[in-house]
Amino acid sequence: MINSLVQAILLGGYYALIACGLAFMFQVMRIINLAHGSLAILSAYIVWRITDALAFSPFVSMLIVLPIMALIGWLLQRVILERASKGGELLPVLTTFGLSIVIDNLLFQHFGANTRSLASYVGDLSWESYEVFGLWIGKLPVIILCTAIVVIGGLDLLLRFTPLGRQIRATAFDPETAGLVGIDARKIAGISAAIAMMTVGISGTALGLRGTFDAYAGAPQLLFAFEATIIGGAGSLWGVFFGGIILAIAQSVGALIHPQGFLLGGHFIFLTFLFARIYLNRDFFTLRHWLGKKTTKVEQHEN
Repeated sequence: MINSLVQAILLGGYYALIACGLAFMFQVMRIINLAHGSLAILSAYIVWRITDALAFSPFVSMLIVLPIMALIGWLLQRVILERASKGGELLPVLTTFGLSIVIDNLLFQHFGANTRSLASYVGDLSWESYEVFGLWIGKLPVIILCTAIVVIGGLDLLLRFTPLGRQIRATAFDPETAGLVGIDARKIAGISAAIAMMTVGISGTALGLRGTFDAYAGAPQLLFAFEATIIGGAGSLWGVFFGGIILAIAQSVGALIHPQGFLLGGHFIFLTFLFARIYLNRDFFTLRHWLGKKTTKVEQHEN
């Protein structure tokens, strides 16, 4: 049981890593990017191609891919999302959904249906483990967990303590008012999308290192990222981190109960948090409305 819990926490680190980019884009730009998983697979393929062609380490290839993904994010915002967001809240969702289909089919056309993996390019690291109090803990999952902590911690520090972070938060809160004080909201949105896509590049590399991927593997990754984001709360990056761990623990518990309960356990905890958030928010707004009416009556009575 303890071993299952430890493995679940390590798996949760990957879920948090892939979810942080989705949560960051929603937090800053209020856009649910349904192409998130497909873009992660795209980055995994680019890392694999560079590694295979140039005989680089996947970690070196990832450093090459990060600016490529940043450029893709900037272009995605300027060419697609910026225009789609002018058509209302639904249009960006439909646009990114269509983009995911295009990416998946282009990857399938170019790379075929064969699965790929980066594990063979890191040698013994793909299977080596630490022995801690009789538990065997994989080195690669530990690296991915630590990477998730560093990435999320870095984003949190960026948003809290840097001038760019303050501009991003101001733009997320009220783009029009931010423009009145000299902040270029269009520029900040492009930078935010670039940052989000860099996290996607890291998570795509992690996916390739810890398992296999194919052209249509983006949808499951999007689902895991979305569930972790809802469980942890899209407004908090550290909440997303713990949301990924909770999701992985629920999946592990489901697998212990029934051999086919791995995904069902995760879906169950996701739906539980989803309905809890819906009803708690409804009760909160109802209470605030009721308190507002009471305050108005008291003020009228005093006058």
